[in-house]
Amino acid sequence: MTRGWTVLAFSLGYLGLLFAIAYYGDRRVKARGRPAAKPVIYALSLAVYCTSWTFYGSVGLAARTGYDFLTIYIGPALMLALGWPLLRRIVRISKSHNITTIADFIAARYGKSQRLAAAVALIAVVGTLPYIALQLKAVSTSFAILLGYPAVAPAADAGQAIGGDTALIVSLVLALFAILFGARHIDATERNEGMILAIAFESLVKLLAFLAVGAFVTWGLFDGLGDLSARVAATPALRSLFGDGVDGPRWVTMSLLALFAILCLPRQFHVAVVENASETDLRKAAWLFPLYLVAINVFVIPIAVAGRLTFPDGAVDADMFVLALPIAGQQQGLALAAFIGGLSAATGMAIVASVAVSNMVSNNLIMPMVLHGRRLGLAERADMGGLILNIRRFAILGLMLLAYCYYRLIGDSAALASIGLLSFAAAAQFAPALIGGLVWRRATQAGALTGVVAGFLVWGYTLLLPSLARAGWLPDFLDTGPLGIGVLRPEQLFGLRFDPLTHGVLWSLLANIVGYVVASLLSTPTLIERIQARAFVDSEAGPDPLRMRPWHDAVRLGDLAALVARYLGGDRAERAMAEWAAERGAHFDPQAPADVHAVRHTERLLASAIGAPS
Repeated sequence: MTRGWTVLAFSLGYLGLLFAIAYYGDRRVKARGRPAAKPVIYALSLAVYCTSWTFYGSVGLAARTGYDFLTIYIGPALMLALGWPLLRRIVRISKSHNITTIADFIAARYGKSQRLAAAVALIAVVGTLPYIALQLKAVSTSFAILLGYPAVAPAADAGQAIGGDTALIVSLVLALFAILFGARHIDATERNEGMILAIAFESLVKLLAFLAVGAFVTWGLFDGLGDLSARVAATPALRSLFGDGVDGPRWVTMSLLALFAILCLPRQFHVAVVENASETDLRKAAWLFPLYLVAINVFVIPIAVAGRLTFPDGAVDADMFVLALPIAGQQQGLALAAFIGGLSAATGMAIVASVAVSNMVSNNLIMPMVLHGRRLGLAERADMGGLILNIRRFAILGLMLLAYCYYRLIGDSAALASIGLLSFAAAAQFAPALIGGLVWRRATQAGALTGVVAGFLVWGYTLLLPSLARAGWLPDFLDTGPLGIGVLRPEQLFGLRFDPLTHGVLWSLLANIVGYVVASLLSTPTLIERIQARAFVDSEAGPDPLRMRPWHDAVRLGDLAALVARYLGGDRAERAMAEWAAERGAHFDPQAPADVHAVRHTERLLASAIGAPS
């Protein structure tokens, strides 16, 4: 265990196992012909919500602030248990409109606006970077600690143990596996059952690893829950930590962010909506997923208390208690299991998030420029499928490298939970446009765009820039404000004093909601905006906008198949059109005239490759 190559071999072996599981899942779909509804697998895939922040950071947060960690799970549990009809409605609308990302969903609601889709995609990219950086920090730090076994301290030569910068190598390996897992299919609405099966397996691994560490700490290092409770009562610092009341505004803020996160984080939208196979899966996940959240948090407080008692001098980062305690107990195998559990939590998030965000980059940022730009001539290519896949692959690699740069910028200045909450607050900027668009018909594209941009800018000023300031990049910015203007201090804007998170979330969501409402009331919705508003607000499936278009019978089914083939490839296009004809009880005839249903089917296929707004 003292050599980095040993740990690296176990890590790569585990990632190889995940790829084998994903490969098996894809082969099973091909053999069966279509994905099967598996409620347990679907519920476990939703547990991609539990990243290395859950595996390591919840214990660290409990060790520092007591019960605050619970807020991260109260919101999602309530959303699945009580608010699943809202999620079901989002799933139904998404399937009806062939929506593949949260950017597509928001843009489709507001008149299929490409500007709005691009804005949401950019915000998703920036907001996801801290979260992926969190995974890099967790994996590289846990690797360094494991390398120091049997000492409970990071190894000084951890970076050189595998030939270079650990975090950089981790980011490149994760990019490779994300490309292999999720950037193989052009059709973004085609369920990636192999990836989902691997993510579900990872969820089991991290749960079992955490429970194993918790059981060992509780009954191996100590004499059970009673012993730990007695030690808390006898230790003033711990008694105060878990005996004092909670910070009400912070609890409300964190719970609200977590509730929004289960809908608005790009990876959660992907697994919950895009990868959903049936409403039965969703109904059962409404109680299975909250049970998972309870199970993975059962031992958080015992491990946090044990860590505070075992390492009272603060020599070990509280975020690493899950790994440090097995090492302190000389449990080499359990320490390796804990590392693999943390690796599972980190890789699952990084893979799904990068796949979801790369789809947004391709569909909402790059492809609109390709389709509307004539200078490079890319729109005239006969085979667009390869171009789309390569755009997604480069987007995944770029996202990982940008996350690595952010990790290097902030260094060790922030705890895992603080980094995660930064991304939660960014994703929360989608909530007013997303939820408001389902209940308020008068909301317009101008309102949604104004709201998300205003909220994002305030988020950047009150939360993102302070994270860089604490890392030493903006000296005196927090204390004096820009140009010495004290009233504009980013964590005490206009003299308002709350904890930094509550302060930033309050101002950013206030700017978002005010911009959304005021701009909507001051603007007039276009015809397509009114049509889409009716589809999203008044019904779950919505009217067929194609019925309102002028129609010409000169288009043949073969013409539509050729158009689809440019983006999805010939084999995929031929199969999709043949399956569509078979469902209608007919044989696919390329010379037959295309009706409105054929055009609608073609639009859905194209939306799966280049996004609904395009």
